[in-house]
Amino acid sequence: MHETYLMRSLMFVPAHNQKLLDSAVRRDADVLLLDIEDSVPYQDKQKSRDNIKEFAKRTDLNGKLLFPRVNDRESGELLKDAYQLTIPGIAGFMYPKSTKGEDVYFFGKLLETIEYEKGFPVGTFKIIPLIETAGAVINIKEICMACDRVIAVAFGCEDYVTDLRGKHDAEGMSIMTARNLISIGARACGVLPIDTVHIKVHDLEDLERNLKLSKDLGFEGMLVLNPKELPLVHQYYSPTEEEVAWAREMIALAEEAESEGKGVALKEGKFIGPPMVKMARNIMKKQELIDSHRKFS
Repeated sequence: MHETYLMRSLMFVPAHNQKLLDSAVRRDADVLLLDIEDSVPYQDKQKSRDNIKEFAKRTDLNGKLLFPRVNDRESGELLKDAYQLTIPGIAGFMYPKSTKGEDVYFFGKLLETIEYEKGFPVGTFKIIPLIETAGAVINIKEICMACDRVIAVAFGCEDYVTDLRGKHDAEGMSIMTARNLISIGARACGVLPIDTVHIKVHDLEDLERNLKLSKDLGFEGMLVLNPKELPLVHQYYSPTEEEVAWAREMIALAEEAESEGKGVALKEGKFIGPPMVKMARNIMKKQELIDSHRKFS
């Protein structure tokens, strides 16, 4: 179900900055995270909401999904964020500081109440919890299963390392366990895992190294701070031509074997088992989603 959402890149855009909002429309990000939280000063919170209301009406978004990052449960701003921004054009919300399932359940019920009042079908607005603490990593499965609205979870490494009282080392070893657990927990629950931002935004060589690892770990996409990262991010979270060709061949061989009443297919003397066929179908689903997105944009 959640694999119907294309989420290779989720780019943060401070919503109080009209210039950056206008620029974001011209970028190729799959998801725009319109930020009302950390990057926005307190005095600009309402300006950010007003900007998002107008931004959601734009006709030149070319299929981009809009997910405002709201303020947390303890901020005193969450109700204003949720009530004002449950509007057409908004796909859902990134929910920060999601430490346990109860936090996400609470936010889901708040959205349900607002949907009833405004006449939206219940479940219209989705949630992407942001995993930013050691507790959240431990509770990843609980968070993913707290609410049917959860379609993805994203890792916030800087807050996590601070909470851990660790150090973000150059090799990324201090966040490796968290990345593994988030990806495993999300996939176990049928939720899309989104990797953390790459903080060295001008070091594209280091970005590529991280993307190779991220894809190997099973992440679906990445949080993005700078538009210059988008081409590499999309390259690594999209199937290669070789992968698509392999997937087509695996599916064709499996279907041929099935039509002949055989339980398994053979290629060059090697068995083609169900896990390989499932992987091939996943690759083709992703490619079809990307192709559909290109036609829309």
